Amino acid sequence: MAVPDWIWFVFIFALGCCIGSFLNVVIYRMPRDKSLVTPPSSCPSCGKHIRFYDNIPLLSWLLLGRKCRYCRVPISPRYFAIELLTGSVFLGLFILYFYTDLRETVQPFLGRGWLIYLLHIIMLSAFIAASGIDLEHWIIPLAICWLVTAVGLIVSTVGPYVIDPALIRAYSLLPVASAGTGALALGGAIGLGISWGLLASGLLKRSYETNESSEHGQVEQNDNTAKNNSSESKEQTPEIHFNHRLEAFREIIFLLPIIICSIAAYWIISSTVSLDSQNNFPVQHPVIAGFMGSMWGYFVGCGIVWGVRIFGTLAFGKEAMGLGDAHLMGAAGAVIGPLPVVLAFFIAPFFGLAWAGFQMFFKKIRQIPYGPFLSLGIFVVIILHDWILNRIGFYFYR
Repeated sequence: MAVPDWIWFVFIFALGCCIGSFLNVVIYRMPRDKSLVTPPSSCPSCGKHIRFYDNIPLLSWLLLGRKCRYCRVPISPRYFAIELLTGSVFLGLFILYFYTDLRETVQPFLGRGWLIYLLHIIMLSAFIAASGIDLEHWIIPLAICWLVTAVGLIVSTVGPYVIDPALIRAYSLLPVASAGTGALALGGAIGLGISWGLLASGLLKRSYETNESSEHGQVEQNDNTAKNNSSESKEQTPEIHFNHRLEAFREIIFLLPIIICSIAAYWIISSTVSLDSQNNFPVQHPVIAGFMGSMWGYFVGCGIVWGVRIFGTLAFGKEAMGLGDAHLMGAAGAVIGPLPVVLAFFIAPFFGLAWAGFQMFFKKIRQIPYGPFLSLGIFVVIILHDWILNRIGFYFYR
């Protein structure tokens, strides 16, 4: 007998709430360099371990009256909000993909749909955690972005074994590279290796690096990360002044090998391989095309944010946007492809303007980082994928 729809809905929502409970652990522990596995969940105030019956998503927060059972210190409403948001995203995406006409191209669930749904849920869950950390600490941990990037590369590579490659190309279900974009991705990867080598050898210095930035490679700061909400930290940590335009030029030097190698690889392919031969080029193999397409999406996602960051810094003389935002969009590009991530980038400011209007209306002065707006833009793009696909065309949507 077929499982009733309401059972699916309850299961998906409950699963999402459980994932949201784990995301709360990530949001609290990752910025503090604590293990995500040990020790078990405990109250930040009294240190008492939280029993399993006090750790039920949504319900425990309500039944405990929003307070710790032992010390009666209030529990932040963020825990409830993240669990509810994650459960709603899990259920909402499931309904939109498989019970409406918005994403007909991913249906059916037991055919190709489950892989796309799983991929997008992993990405959105990671971005919920990144946004939660960004809101509180003005940082986006690179480990979260790298995880999403790795998942995007893996799924795009093995996707043709699960879904008919013809359907992947026809409906742009996963990133797919042509001979030209594959050459750009390969050249970019070679250039990135060169840039990493320059950093490792000391010939190139990281931007905004200080003698005490030992965690620079693990957590990237947003444009306002230097602002610390703790008055105690402000007294203990001296303010560091940077020549922002000089730091921007350091980033340009880092990016130059990537740009030059990408252009060179594209020129070699376009000038030495005929159009007919390109159709039989190795990159046209579904597995290679998927991997290269995801990689190219990563470079485009990073590149558009990094470009705005550099030009904004050079123009205004202060750090514009954050490298964490660049890595977040690069991760999204590895999952949804180059053009969708560009569209998401241009959709995000509308959410920023809405927030600015809200601030003006209620006379609020608190600002929030840009990561949550970028995440909302990505969410809109994956929901309206088919609508955009029908108006832009599958060739341009890759």
